[in-house]
Amino acid sequence: MSNPTQSAKNADKTVKASDVTVLVVDDEPNLLELVASAVRYEGFNVITSLNGRGAIAAARQNRPDVVILDVMLPDLSGFEVLRKLHEIDEAIPVIFLTARDAVEDRIAGITVGADDYVTKPFNIEELMARVRGLLRRSRQWSEEEHDPSITVGDLTLNEESYEVSRGGDEIKLTATEFELLRFLMRNAKKVMSKAQILDHVWHYDFGGEVNVVELYISYLRKKIDAGREPMIHTVRGVGYVLKPATAA
Repeated sequence: MSNPTQSAKNADKTVKASDVTVLVVDDEPNLLELVASAVRYEGFNVITSLNGRGAIAAARQNRPDVVILDVMLPDLSGFEVLRKLHEIDEAIPVIFLTARDAVEDRIAGITVGADDYVTKPFNIEELMARVRGLLRRSRQWSEEEHDPSITVGDLTLNEESYEVSRGGDEIKLTATEFELLRFLMRNAKKVMSKAQILDHVWHYDFGGEVNVVELYISYLRKKIDAGREPMIHTVRGVGYVLKPATAA
């Protein structure tokens, strides 16, 4: 049964990234947060669940545009969850995320209606590329609609031209500094842990060398905050957050 609201959305052919909702379902909290963080980084909204029943309830309440679904859940199998999701709306695209890599498991996943199948361990960028591919195929989102500029307070970053400015003053950054700033700006006002930053900027797994994060945060501060009201803040024991300066 199709959701009338979603049908109206599809009638517009394309929507902005900020209008897209991704449901992520996995019983591993660290992995769940990793994937959810990557989804937010893309500019999409995210809903999460650690189990199948929670995922079904979340989908009924807020119909997702894509579901990233672990097969091995503590209550229901991913296959059963997918069947329930398709009772809500048979057009919901689903990517199975699982440690299983046998051919028969892949066939089973596709047979019950999954649109894609990604095995663990996986590359987070590849997973996000598959999410974008599903959205394009379902005509719910177009990368052409993506605004390359990100603005937080008086700080602006252009993802296409790689230009950065604050208060109209151009700021020159290295490639790594740029990626770090982009991640912080895309998650403005949210505290990002060192592990999250490592994964998205350096693509390290949890437990990577966190000192490199501290080093590059100091580099950024010298270029972004020097002589100005600070925008990059340390939340002790948690991580870092970028937010608009408090003073004009």
